[in-house]
Amino acid sequence: MTLNYCFKIHGFILLTTLSVVTGFVSPAFGEETHSYLIDLNDREVTLLGALGGGYSIGNGINDAGQVVGYSYTAAGQPHAFITGPNGLGMTDLGTLGGNKSYASGINDAGQVVGYSYTAAGQQHAFITGPNGLGMKDLGTLGGLDASYASGINNAGQVVGNSYTAAGPSHAFITGPNGVGMTDLGTLGGNKSYAYGINDAGQVAGYSYTAADQPHAFITGPNGVGMKDLGTLTLGGLDGSYAYGINNSGQVAGESFTVTTAAGQTEHAFITGPNGVGMTDLGTLGGDYSFVSAASGINDAGQVVGNSYSAGNQVHAFITGPNGVGMTDLNSLAELSAIYRISNAIDINNNGQILVVAGIPEPDAYALMLAGLGLIGFVAWRQKSGSSI
Repeated sequence: MTLNYCFKIHGFILLTTLSVVTGFVSPAFGEETHSYLIDLNDREVTLLGALGGGYSIGNGINDAGQVVGYSYTAAGQPHAFITGPNGLGMTDLGTLGGNKSYASGINDAGQVVGYSYTAAGQQHAFITGPNGLGMKDLGTLGGLDASYASGINNAGQVVGNSYTAAGPSHAFITGPNGVGMTDLGTLGGNKSYAYGINDAGQVAGYSYTAADQPHAFITGPNGVGMKDLGTLTLGGLDGSYAYGINNSGQVAGESFTVTTAAGQTEHAFITGPNGVGMTDLGTLGGDYSFVSAASGINDAGQVVGNSYSAGNQVHAFITGPNGVGMTDLNSLAELSAIYRISNAIDINNNGQILVVAGIPEPDAYALMLAGLGLIGFVAWRQKSGSSI
């Protein structure tokens, strides 16, 4: 897949191609990270706002481009947030009575899930109503300490993990709109974790096996049955982890592959529909070419995540449909002179990608731009919803 875009950034526009200067962000200059929404259709990049504490971290996106995650408030506490469509605006979702909350997933109605501290200091999974209204405590699987919600489908079925009455953490699924919590069990070990759910209620995550190895799994509809997806290694040895699933049951995640002279490799993978087969997505290259990981997948089978690249920096990637081809998102944005897109967190069905990018510290940024003779090429404009 070869795409060449010149993106606008909400807050400023590059009036010339800056991709001639690569590797701009260097550890020697320091780096500040922020979350952005990249739209591959209108070539815009939106910087997410903040709740008053300087920055925010996005964790999930729906098909309207509403983003959820957490941001520090003016009081210095992390609170879950939801944005409006296309990542614009930011609303504090509050907490379950404690001082902290974190959002991790959102469906197309704008129902948000995550976890929050309660007034008693416990960490409990939550669900909201449409567009983030109201926060409801989902409780636990019997354990007193904690539960965490990771994903939600369009019926409002929630998945995550919770401590059980016996102690170990188990994956769970709820009914529509977060009603009830069902233990999904394990693959024979004592722990399991759920991260993604599709509209049929198929759940993806990972569980420890009887041999005490973490293996990716998929369930049937409504969380019924747990199937071991194996690994990319011969004989299914070592570990694999599933983080995303689409409506055809294609699963994305990461798996150990083989042991080489450089060490044990770990690569991003995609499966076929209903979790059948596991395909190695490879890496972006570089001396550390043995590492990549997938974090999100849309209904076309486009996978996003991160990988080491040439220059030994961690770069975000996107694939074509069904996981074909791996492209460095920095090569699409043509903005490597301004920031480095280090991780792609999630992708929706409309070509919008939630990413994390590093920006040089302000003094280093100005110095480098001056040295490159590029200041004259940057025109600033203020736009609702974001600024730099």
